[in-house]
Order: sequence, then structure tokens, then C-alpha cells
Amino acid sequence: MALIPVAPSEVATIVTTLEMRERPRPRPMPASPLSLVAWKTPDLAKYRALFQRVGAPWLWFSRLVMDDATLAAIVHDPAVAVFAVVDRAGIEVGMLELDHRQPGQCEIGYFGLIPELAGRGHGQWLMAQALMRAWTAQVERVWVHTCTLDHPAALGFYRKEGFLPVSRAIETFPDPRDLGVLPEDVAPQIPRLANRR
Repeated sequence: MALIPVAPSEVATIVTTLEMRERPRPRPMPASPLSLVAWKTPDLAKYRALFQRVGAPWLWFSRLVMDDATLAAIVHDPAVAVFAVVDRAGIEVGMLELDHRQPGQCEIGYFGLIPELAGRGHGQWLMAQALMRAWTAQVERVWVHTCTLDHPAALGFYRKEGFLPVSRAIETFPDPRDLGVLPEDVAPQIPRLANRR
């Protein structure tokens, strides 16, 4: 057993990949006042704003630092489906991104709701929506990844929904709060080292 040092200016997390190899049995759609709105070719600024609103508490930043061409190549690809989750007032409160670019597979690339909606059953509704759309006729595997920086219940939630963990990896990256990509005060549950640069 060994400890792996992490630079003071970096964050480390354990990433778990989970998969589902069989289409889940049909079940009633959980009730929710939320709805999904498909973003066929999302405006990049609007996409980034929602991505940050949903993901900043968990240090999601990858799509915020992509240049426009790289991001557009992903979210405008016809094999990638982007949805905004909206409440009754039409306010965007979550996101779902399904990536069918690999034949026979669908990655749930991004799945999240704003923290204020956690623990109210909306995640079950969103997962039911995701699986209904992910399991197209050609799909044999639906997969997702989560990490120890995500909501503490995320891994258990995916397992409860029928996903099985298949691999783990350690990821390190520069703290996006130090880079100015995310505000200094987000994700207070993720400690910053006193001796960082």
C-alpha cells in the first residue's frame, strides 16, 4: 500500500466507471414537475452557463475550458443528445447529455440537477428519462462515470438504478478555483491546501 502525493495546486479524485449491459425492465415513470427540453445544437454560452450552474458544486470544469470548436464538435454532433431539465417556470435546473458516438454504446456523459433539488426524487425521474433514451435498438451497453468529488450519494444512486461498477482510476487536475475557471467559493466541501501556489 502506498500514498501517491498530489501537488498542492491539484485536486485528486477516484473515478468509478459503471455500466449496464441489459435493458432494464419497464417500470412506471416516476412523477416529477420537471421536463426535458432537447437542445439540438446548443448555444455554447448557454450550454456552458448551465454546465457551470449544475456542476460547479462538484468542480465540473472540463467543458468550461474547451475552446468553442472542440466543444461544438461534441455537443453539435448528431450522435450526442443534450437536454436541459426545466421546472414549471421554465428555469433550467439540470442537464442530461447522452453520447451515442461509439457503436453499440451510450455514455451518459453528464447527468445532474442543481443542488437545491437533491434528495427529492427528481434524480430517479431523470434517470428514467435517460435510460429510456439511451437504450436505442442498437445499444448493448449504457455506461456512466462518477467520482469522489460528485454528490456523496452519486455512486450508490447509480448502483441502485442498476449500474454495476467495472473500473476505477485516480484522476488529478489543477484546481479550477485556482485557475479562475470556477469561483473561489464553490465546492467548500472539497478542501484546498493552505500551501497551494
